[in-house]
Amino acid sequence: MKTLNTFLFFTGLCMPVTTMAADLDVAIKNVFASRVSETTPGCNLGVIKNQQLIHKAGYGLANLEMNVPLDGSQVHRMASVSKQFTAMAVLLLAEEGKIDLDADIHTYLKDLRDYGELVTIRAMLGHVSGMGDYDLIAGSYEGEKSKGSIDLKSVAGGDFRLGNEDYLTISEFYDVVKTVPLALKPNQKFQYSNLAYFLLSMLVEEVSGKSLRDYASEKIFKPLGMSHTFFSDNPVEIIKNRAMGYAQNDDGSYINEMTNLFWVGDGGLHTTLEDMLKWDENFYTPKVGRNPSKLVALMNTSNSQLMADKWSYANGQFVGETMGRVSYSHSGGWLGTSTYYVRFPEEKMSFAMMCNDSGLDAQELINEVIALYFDNQ
Repeated sequence: MKTLNTFLFFTGLCMPVTTMAADLDVAIKNVFASRVSETTPGCNLGVIKNQQLIHKAGYGLANLEMNVPLDGSQVHRMASVSKQFTAMAVLLLAEEGKIDLDADIHTYLKDLRDYGELVTIRAMLGHVSGMGDYDLIAGSYEGEKSKGSIDLKSVAGGDFRLGNEDYLTISEFYDVVKTVPLALKPNQKFQYSNLAYFLLSMLVEEVSGKSLRDYASEKIFKPLGMSHTFFSDNPVEIIKNRAMGYAQNDDGSYINEMTNLFWVGDGGLHTTLEDMLKWDENFYTPKVGRNPSKLVALMNTSNSQLMADKWSYANGQFVGETMGRVSYSHSGGWLGTSTYYVRFPEEKMSFAMMCNDSGLDAQELINEVIALYFDNQ
């Protein structure tokens, strides 16, 4: 039956499954051929159908110094794909009755500056809180300071540099973010805010008495069997089987590109393709929470009616259509990292791309792979 289902999924043609799968493997290799080689960083790709990985492979190197190939098993930093995991942790606190999603954030984080406006947790989850982004802290983030930004300086002088030059601990960063004003009034428009999701990690810590790392491990990752998934909040910890991060110089050579900033919430999640399969499964066979099915339904419910172009936003997921099909998706990009995860619930199909070269566009690559599969249905 499994073989028959696989056959029916791939094609209604009279072609053996193994032949079609082999053809798709070749087509996927061709997608990477012009971007990745056996001597460059690259990507791990997972394709999920009916809660099974039907394609798991690596293209390029996980470690240039050691010449270790990507093979689909490595641990990757997920950048902003992390946000849906932060959101799930917040929704779990609400399910436990420990927070009210429609309460002002000051109810729980009393040290925040007075915004002069009601800023709810739900609005923060949906990027409609009016909170700004890193440009309110570091002028070098976007090249120039935004109105209302604070004058944070590097210890060496000049603007604080986000990335791998300057350093702040989580508590030091929190002390900075506490003072940042709103960029605009709440509930006026969609405005993506990494700062809001960082503050949500502080909310989890304040209310649960545990770091986001420990709370998510206890409430999400362990119940789902995601044994290689965690929020990395320690810049010097050893992460076994990690895909190192790289960037390409103008001359075509590569440099190490690893961040030294390890606050979490807006990013910081590390995971593997196998663990993303387990996360994906929870949307179809819910296990997390006191009422798992109700929690998943809430997770998939948009936080507001305000749109980001053609997309609504539901707890770390952009909701709309990809290639004419309903999708829940999010990209991630940071030093040495480019990621993308998209779920097509009606097709029970998902795609996860984890690249360790910040110059690669994981979303563009994954869309080419998606087209291959949907064109062969």
